[in-house]
Amino acid sequence: MRRVELDFVPGLRVEFVDRDVALRQVSEWAEKGTRFPIVIFGPEGCGKTAFLKQAVEMLRESGYEVFYIHPLDEVFDAKVSFPDVKRAFMDFVEKALAENAVGRVVWAVFDFTRKILSIRRSRVAVVVDDAFQVIGVDKAAAYVKGLLNMIEHPVYDYDRMVVLVATSEGLSRDEIGRHSWAEITPIWNMPRGGFKQLYEKLPGPKPPFDDVWRLTGGNPRMLARLYQANWHVDYVLNRIIDERGLSRDFIARWRSWLEKVVDDPDVQGELPESTCRHAAN
Repeated sequence: MRRVELDFVPGLRVEFVDRDVALRQVSEWAEKGTRFPIVIFGPEGCGKTAFLKQAVEMLRESGYEVFYIHPLDEVFDAKVSFPDVKRAFMDFVEKALAENAVGRVVWAVFDFTRKILSIRRSRVAVVVDDAFQVIGVDKAAAYVKGLLNMIEHPVYDYDRMVVLVATSEGLSRDEIGRHSWAEITPIWNMPRGGFKQLYEKLPGPKPPFDDVWRLTGGNPRMLARLYQANWHVDYVLNRIIDERGLSRDFIARWRSWLEKVVDDPDVQGELPESTCRHAAN
């Protein structure tokens, strides 16, 4: 299995590491197909996109025709063996980008999957990364139901089909979870051993690993932010406070709850509604 290289920070590419359990799951999906769309849910920066890009490579190596859609980053690819379909897909993407309508590509994947299968019975994979922020959280369930229909009631026969969808949106997870149209699978920050492999790939002097592990909790994006900030922790913390709108008054008011969430993330389900609204913003 080829490990893909990923842009960690501008000017630094690293090879995909760890996630061995998850990659074994991808191998199983490739062998059997997915009976339901697999909705992968996890915190921001935990490595979902990196995992999906590695999954795309594995599925391609397993003989799948793969559509990869990441509308937030405006990254779209058709790793397919049909030149006309690939050209038509990329032309569609180019037009949608020019018209600032990337959401069209998210929905168009249904049509292009059918184009593949109308030519030849094939193995097809659809990998969608963080699309619900583009098409609207209120349409998340409908989109997943469309993907399920593609598996259950295809217009053309297929050999096997794999459908993977990732989201960081708690609201979209709740919307999808109200129905039995998908398997919701969590993915968390990297385990200590795998995270150390990533840490060791970073060039130059750096703080001791135990300090970095304590600061990031195994979150690859946070590691990237610290590395890019030359390990200035206070600078990164202040940026996060500004980005999240965490005023001194807010922190003072909700300090006890914030401390509980740090110790046990599952406590978020018990947070007062006003706190949840602020966190969502």
